[in-house]
Amino acid sequence: MAASLASQPSYLHSSFFGTNGNLSWMQTEASTSSRPDYRVVVPSHRRPRLVKVRASIQRNSKELEISPNATPMSSFNSMSCSFSEEWWRKAPHCSSKNETRAHCVAENGLSVNFFSQRESDVEAPSTQKRFLKEYPFHETPTSRGRSGGVPVFVMLPLDSVNTNNQLTKRRALNASLLALKSAGVEGVMMDIWWGVVEKDRPREYRWSAYRELMEMARKHGLKVQAVMSFHQCGGNVGDSCFVPLPQWIVEEIKKNPDLVYTDKDGRRNYEYLSLGCDIIPVLRGRTPVQVYSDFMRSFRDNFEDMFGDTIVEVQVGLGPAGEMRYPSYPERDGIWRFPGNGEFQCYDKVHYMLASLKANAEAAGRPEWGLGGPHDAGHYNQWPEDAGFFRREGAWNSSYGNFFLEWYSGLLLDHGERILTAAEAIFRGTGVCLSGKIAGIHWHYGTRSHPPELTAGYYNTRFRDGYLPIARMFGRHGVTFNFTCFEMKDFEQPSEALCSPERLLSQVVKASRKAGIALAGENALPRFDDGAYEQIVIQSRLQVKEEGRSDTALEPMCSFTFLRMSESMFQPDNWRRFVPFVRHMAEGRTFQPWEEEHRVAESFVHATRPLIQEAAAALV
Repeated sequence: MAASLASQPSYLHSSFFGTNGNLSWMQTEASTSSRPDYRVVVPSHRRPRLVKVRASIQRNSKELEISPNATPMSSFNSMSCSFSEEWWRKAPHCSSKNETRAHCVAENGLSVNFFSQRESDVEAPSTQKRFLKEYPFHETPTSRGRSGGVPVFVMLPLDSVNTNNQLTKRRALNASLLALKSAGVEGVMMDIWWGVVEKDRPREYRWSAYRELMEMARKHGLKVQAVMSFHQCGGNVGDSCFVPLPQWIVEEIKKNPDLVYTDKDGRRNYEYLSLGCDIIPVLRGRTPVQVYSDFMRSFRDNFEDMFGDTIVEVQVGLGPAGEMRYPSYPERDGIWRFPGNGEFQCYDKVHYMLASLKANAEAAGRPEWGLGGPHDAGHYNQWPEDAGFFRREGAWNSSYGNFFLEWYSGLLLDHGERILTAAEAIFRGTGVCLSGKIAGIHWHYGTRSHPPELTAGYYNTRFRDGYLPIARMFGRHGVTFNFTCFEMKDFEQPSEALCSPERLLSQVVKASRKAGIALAGENALPRFDDGAYEQIVIQSRLQVKEEGRSDTALEPMCSFTFLRMSESMFQPDNWRRFVPFVRHMAEGRTFQPWEEEHRVAESFVHATRPLIQEAAAALV
């Protein structure tokens, strides 16, 4: 049973359960990591609630030490729990002769030392200590944090399971998974479509095709990140198929169109249910949050035998494309085009979002603010200076603007809080970690108002950090912050749109560090070039600039998920680049020349050529 994280960076809140004895530690079989895994053996009658970890350096010792007042593991009836939650790390400047000893102190005064002799990257030489800042490192079941490596996962095709609950292209999937495993990939990410599993009637779940796909991944030794996809597939970047919401949900939407998001022109968006009705029993006697919870509970009950072993992460869908945001930039039918501002999505007729806005405006003593969104926010494809609300000195920075944006972004945070609270309760003790995804909206980031972020529900401007409240909300539930655009460079973007994916990512890294939560990454667009791979490897170190000096404190992200497995991935030139990228990430090597790595990988690529040719041909 994994411990749950506190939001405070220097403490670990533990949800361990036991019956007698003291805390104790044991070493388990080493994984593919260069460092062994450790498990905590917890007494069955106690619940140690607070464990404080501090790191120290010990030289020339090769034994795992346990405090004299800790009862030996063999002397009591206990259960073992993965201790994979949080370590303390500093920049990697240690001598390889050092070893790390971590010292744990429970509330009852119990003291335990652990870690066998290993090359340490915990502490810097004394001459460098004062320039470095400690950051909490949250290790998850999908990470190899202590070794500094980053495991790579690969997204499976969106239509791996079709709307008839059938596994598609079995031969292609089998060959592809074998190739990925041979390349050193840690696992795969798969969408568990709500519109497939609960398609026809409420509470009638069809898991057979996903069971078959999970078994295939397990057979090849691959781990799984399972995405609870409560959204429609189709209408976003990269959507190659169409998977609607469940048919019975569509029928309810036809009866009550306000169940989905609406823009100021009355245009409905059917990608995801509106958060305005989260806690209203509008779905045949259940609320949307209850429906999502029942779905996740059924998933847990049907796949519990795979949790912690094959299924290591559950990403909880929180909005369109699975991201916690409003559908403010829909690409379907050319409604929005990059790099437009997007539009606010709060114009249902009466009952939900507008009713909430009206009530909040009246409570603020300004009922005139509750009639709708900003009248001068423009349309989807306008730029910041084309819309009065978003201009440099626009109303976004006024009392009214602050009121509206606080309300709009606050509803989104409440939505995430509700669903993640339910998910945390459902998956507690299963051995999986939870994650949530936030969109990488990097265009017009260089403006004061950041319009595309505001319309998406992220109250982030030049004068306000909109990602820290999200990170802290995730932290309350021990949820990993999943972010995208790790492959992007500022200079590659259109300069006139003031894009800055690198500065945006830096802001998100700092927010996650302040909140004490783990950060995972994805690439925003499918790319197979060396430039993108090199950028991902560098950004995976999560460089944090210290104010007033150029020094950085480095620690890796907990995992990276590559978008996406396809026929293009297995083309010889693309595969030749992908293999060394995976090796660089997994081994935590940032600066080795790529040309040298290509030569090392060439023999492997040659050996796997028949396999990747079969995978590429079958995926066409």
